[in-house]
Amino acid sequence: MASARQVLCLCALLCVPRVRCEPIRYSVAEEGESGSVVANVAEDAGLTPAQLSARRARIASADGRQHFRLERATGRLVLAERLDREEMCGRSLTCTLAFELLLENPLQFFRVEVAVEDVNDHSPVFPRERVTLQIPERGDPGSRFPVEAAQDLDVGSNSLQAYTIAPENEYFSVSFKHPRKKFIELVLEKPLDREEQPELLFSLIATDGGSPPRSGTAQIHIIVLDVNDNAPTFSQDVYVGQVLESAPAGSVVLRVLATDPDVGLNGDITYTFSQAVSESQLPFTIDSMSGEIRVTKPLDFETTQKYELSVQATDGGGLSGMCNAVVEVMDVNDNAPEVVVSSFSSPLFENTEPGTVVAVFAVRDRDSGVNGEISCALEDQLSFSLRPAYKNYYELVTATTLDREETSQYLVVITAADTGSPPLTTTQTFTVDISDVNDNAPVFNQTSYTMYVRENNIPGVLVGAVSAVDSDAGPNAKVTYSLRPVHPTERDPCSCISMNSENGHVFVLRPLDYEQVRQLEVLVSATDAGSPPLSTNVTVRLLVVDENDNAPLVLHPAQDSSPPSSELVPASAEVGDLVTKVVAVDADSGQNSWLSFHLLRATDPGLFAVGSQNGEVRLRRPVTERDAVKQKLEVLVRDNGRPPLSATAALNVLLLNGLSQEHLPQQELAVQDEDSSLTIYLIVSLVFVSLLFLTSVAAFVACKLLKRKDLKGGHVLYGMGNLQSSLADGAAAGTMPHAYCYEVNLTTGSGNSEFKFLKPILPSLPPQHSGTGRGVADTEDFPPIQHSMGDAALDISGTPSVGHFNGLPFN
Repeated sequence: MASARQVLCLCALLCVPRVRCEPIRYSVAEEGESGSVVANVAEDAGLTPAQLSARRARIASADGRQHFRLERATGRLVLAERLDREEMCGRSLTCTLAFELLLENPLQFFRVEVAVEDVNDHSPVFPRERVTLQIPERGDPGSRFPVEAAQDLDVGSNSLQAYTIAPENEYFSVSFKHPRKKFIELVLEKPLDREEQPELLFSLIATDGGSPPRSGTAQIHIIVLDVNDNAPTFSQDVYVGQVLESAPAGSVVLRVLATDPDVGLNGDITYTFSQAVSESQLPFTIDSMSGEIRVTKPLDFETTQKYELSVQATDGGGLSGMCNAVVEVMDVNDNAPEVVVSSFSSPLFENTEPGTVVAVFAVRDRDSGVNGEISCALEDQLSFSLRPAYKNYYELVTATTLDREETSQYLVVITAADTGSPPLTTTQTFTVDISDVNDNAPVFNQTSYTMYVRENNIPGVLVGAVSAVDSDAGPNAKVTYSLRPVHPTERDPCSCISMNSENGHVFVLRPLDYEQVRQLEVLVSATDAGSPPLSTNVTVRLLVVDENDNAPLVLHPAQDSSPPSSELVPASAEVGDLVTKVVAVDADSGQNSWLSFHLLRATDPGLFAVGSQNGEVRLRRPVTERDAVKQKLEVLVRDNGRPPLSATAALNVLLLNGLSQEHLPQQELAVQDEDSSLTIYLIVSLVFVSLLFLTSVAAFVACKLLKRKDLKGGHVLYGMGNLQSSLADGAAAGTMPHAYCYEVNLTTGSGNSEFKFLKPILPSLPPQHSGTGRGVADTEDFPPIQHSMGDAALDISGTPSVGHFNGLPFN
């Protein structure tokens, strides 16, 4: 037997390395107060109190009842409640409470067995306080009369030990083979004589072996009857029957049989149960006439597996016999498995490693045999798995990496099934919540954003919003927005743009000018509140929309010259001939820069017409002698904006009947006066430049000379060809669709045969509209009548030819 026990322990040790082979055994007396110390289990298990706390030590019992409590701080095992050995173990000679001391990290079990020692806390008790026996006279000495024995719930030396009669008499003595037998016998020591003494009364005392001993008393009343000298006799001392726990009420379990050789009334037998247990408490009844024992209440194998019944057969003369009837209850699969959860951890972080223990639980089945064998399985679950731990304990562990964004909660259903027929199942659902970790960066709803703002906007105007979402939860999903430089080399983003960090609204802080800035780019960063925070960037492009905030600028004729220039129109000009062209530009773009030209007022409105698209001033009718020589025109230049902006150009036109000799000397004299003024100007300029040269460094002089050259408005070319005005280039960029060339051809017989055009060919233009420098001839002025040819190119030849002023022929 010892070798077999060692083999079993060795097998258990090899299969479950975390379980101690030999249990830790203690003993404790029953009726101890709650909190009484049983033993120091930590010391006996080789553990320290610190280990008990760190490893979450606890007590787990198969029936779920906690008779003991573990003090983790001291390692002591104490009583959790008052123990009643008779309530827990009944009449069993041994009463052992078994449980496991369970520790985690790593999982470890210690088997602990506590034997509950009996104390003498129960006195013997007879089923009936008064027993009446009818005994016939002339009974033979040695006749025995059964009496129901007293019951003592204690066991061992504290149980029932002896019976005595008080006061002692000469007629009866007590005989018992074993104190735990169901009945004892009164032995007739001397025949009774009803005529001498019809009744006897004495006490039957039962005494246990406790210290001090306890006792119980029953009053025995003997009635002496007339002769009935045969008592009923059972065919068996013990009857055994079996019945399924599912047997319905009325089912026959067994039948007892007793016989009496007497006849008549003394031979009639009736059957009854012993009064040791009230018949109302038993799930059986006995037919008083047939002796059949039947089921009256539902049976439960898990509560009581066997019933021991005392059956008494009594004849009509009052004699009786007794026997024992044992009813064995057979198990059926009527109990589903039970799942007892020891520990459960929820929620879990989504980055929990596979193999993490989520729950520890035990399964049990109150049935026996194959009906109590249990298997566990998970239902349709790939993220978790079951791992056997010890005996009927299992661990629920993670099988894969968890992702809260895919599944934030798992319903893990565990099915425990027995092997009965049909099998019974029980399900246990674990709701495992998944906690979020910051593993997802914010995501914008667009790859880039384009926003628009009109120039001259009000400060702080809202131009749009960006939006990003984070699939995490809680603080990890809270998104804030900020601006960053587009290029890493930039220190700060554009100061004219601001952003609401909470809702992503984009604002322009100051007015913008389309003519200076047409678009801006910033980088918007969306950052969550996780630790560490994650962020995503997106480009926001802000386009400035043009407003009509620039009036047209007249380039030609120059409006800042004093006196204003005049255009020459010969009397021979025809209808439709070009007089001049108004050139203007608009700094706006799109339709805001589309210009139209209108004749606002004129000395003779019917003489001239202005092209609305190109600004060309042409004759509407022939020139007559009645027309005034000097004509003043005012041309309105208007853009296409809403509302439109405009500018005016003032023109002077001289109507000429011909170039007579009397005009030329005056012209020549005027030119000579201009030459004298020019000579003085040149001398003064030369002296001034010489002084600058002597007082300035060579590099500064060179720079200034270069600037003066760049600032010249134009130059005059003399030759046989045509001199094209640089104004045509500026006009082409503005509203002039084509370049124009003006020619003057003079004959050798026209007086001095020379014309001096010393005024600048181009009008005074801003630096951005001037592309050429000024020539040497800029120092001489031409009379106002010649200045009207400021945009013309000259062709001077030595042969007679026909002259043209501004495209108009004259002789």
